[in-house]
Amino acid sequence: MNDLMSGGLHRLWKDQLVAMLRPALGCRHLDVAGGTGDISLRVVAALRQAERQALTPAPCPSHVTVFDINGEMLKVGQQRAKQQGVPASELSWVEGNAESLPFEDNSLDSYTIAFGLRNCTHMDRVLREARRVLVPGGRFLCLEFSHVSTPGLRQAYEAYSFSVIPAMGHFISGDRDSYQYLVESIRKFPTQEELANMMREAGFSCVEYTNLTYGVVCIHSGFKLPS
Repeated sequence: MNDLMSGGLHRLWKDQLVAMLRPALGCRHLDVAGGTGDISLRVVAALRQAERQALTPAPCPSHVTVFDINGEMLKVGQQRAKQQGVPASELSWVEGNAESLPFEDNSLDSYTIAFGLRNCTHMDRVLREARRVLVPGGRFLCLEFSHVSTPGLRQAYEAYSFSVIPAMGHFISGDRDSYQYLVESIRKFPTQEELANMMREAGFSCVEYTNLTYGVVCIHSGFKLPS
């Protein structure tokens, strides 16, 4: 369904997120709301590529943790990882709430959340928790549906979202309501600058964002600087 709705662009968006992350050898990475493994498996692949190109070995093993509130989605991701031959030493799976992470302060090097922040009840708590668990110098990246601002294109995108996507969901999966919720939640989601300000209020520094596909989606980036 994601391929059909986005014309396959969601794969490129996720590739861009990991390209911007540029995970370093020896890093401890957390992917939140990532139960299916779409982002984490890309991060693992990027780390393996970096290891092949490295002139010296990493100071410690890299590790990626997938975190999701939905245990069934985690099972999907675990099955995909098994099919791709990714061992537990590289990738682990944890169920829980992003508003209360079961990780120590200053314990992770990087944090990604892709198409998950929009579904969180208290986004401010999620952002504060993300900053808490990152080490000083750690990076936060969020990939999420956002807002098209170009006149004309914005109206066309909204017409597609509210007319075509719910009907497509009903036709393919028999579930119009879930896709109606999707487009309504996108409309209610903070604008690019509003989310950037929320990140700053949560304590992130060097906050910036990159629009993809004219703002259909956006990647926000921020760092936890030493205090």
